[in-house]
Amino acid sequence: MTREPPPTTPLARPFLLVLLGLSTLGFVWLVAPFAGAILWAVIAAVLFDPLNRRLLRAWPQARNRAALVSLLVIVVAVVVPALLLGAALLNEGGAFYARISNGDINLARLFEATQGSLPDWAARWLADRGLGDIEGLRAKLGQGFASSFQTVLAKVLSLGQGTLGLFLALGVTLYLTFFLLRDGHEIVPRIERCIPLEPEQRALLIGKFVAVIRATIKGSLIVALVQGATGGLIFWALGLPGALLWGVAMGFFSLFPAIGTGLIWVPMTIYLLATGAVWQGTVLGCCGFFIISSVDNIIRPILVGRDTRMPDYIVLVATLGGFELMGFNGFVIGPVIAALFMALWSMFSDAQTRDTA
Repeated sequence: MTREPPPTTPLARPFLLVLLGLSTLGFVWLVAPFAGAILWAVIAAVLFDPLNRRLLRAWPQARNRAALVSLLVIVVAVVVPALLLGAALLNEGGAFYARISNGDINLARLFEATQGSLPDWAARWLADRGLGDIEGLRAKLGQGFASSFQTVLAKVLSLGQGTLGLFLALGVTLYLTFFLLRDGHEIVPRIERCIPLEPEQRALLIGKFVAVIRATIKGSLIVALVQGATGGLIFWALGLPGALLWGVAMGFFSLFPAIGTGLIWVPMTIYLLATGAVWQGTVLGCCGFFIISSVDNIIRPILVGRDTRMPDYIVLVATLGGFELMGFNGFVIGPVIAALFMALWSMFSDAQTRDTA
């Protein structure tokens, strides 16, 4: 004789949903200080899951060993170079900030020299656009830029005070990455079962999430790395000071579609030409137009392909919005939210079409 389960009260399911919601909010509040570490652990697990699967095919009964080897690859290929680059950047940024503080680099004087070296047509072009007030323009772009640049550099240098927090977050990221690589094949199906959608819709949503993360990282951060390295090497070959800083700046701005590295090399080219460094300005302008700006068009299709690319205007708005709300993490979260938004509306539209057919 089988024992029947006890009857459920009418309020059981609503009460369970309330408890579920409250516990979820509490858990999110609890792990919020490590949201960035969790995000990058998920990203690392998604990106290096193909490598982990290959290792599992070689060691079918050694999930710990495969995950550990994958984690070591992440440390050697990503973490160590990033730490070395950060140390070099802080060193060069500190030296540059010291030169500004000591007066060795006077940004206002450099701006004044550039203004005085402009040809007549350039001066008329600025005057036609309301930029002919040299004194006011000098005050805004000279002193204002100098003070804001010093503020930015001071914030960069203050990162050294948070070294303990940085390494704590890095440790959490690597720790979570190991378990996501090892147990990800069990975690993902559980998440899929909790999504109240049709099986094919769940698969499409999870697939879109993974594809966008891979496309964002490979198609944006790697391209930014290549463009920044290329620009920095060109600045270094031309003998321009602060090549590492300018290279990092170009890599940063390349994350924004339609804005790109031109915010760095175009003004620098104009400055070099205006101050008499004709050959350096000409070489920089040609390299910027034909080499630095072409990296995105050449590398991105190879790394990402055409299928997962969103329109550039959506990527731009999502990236800018994500950066404004969440800082550096927004470079990934913004495009992911935009892609999921488009995927969900596409699924809703398809469902509406089927219902009305």
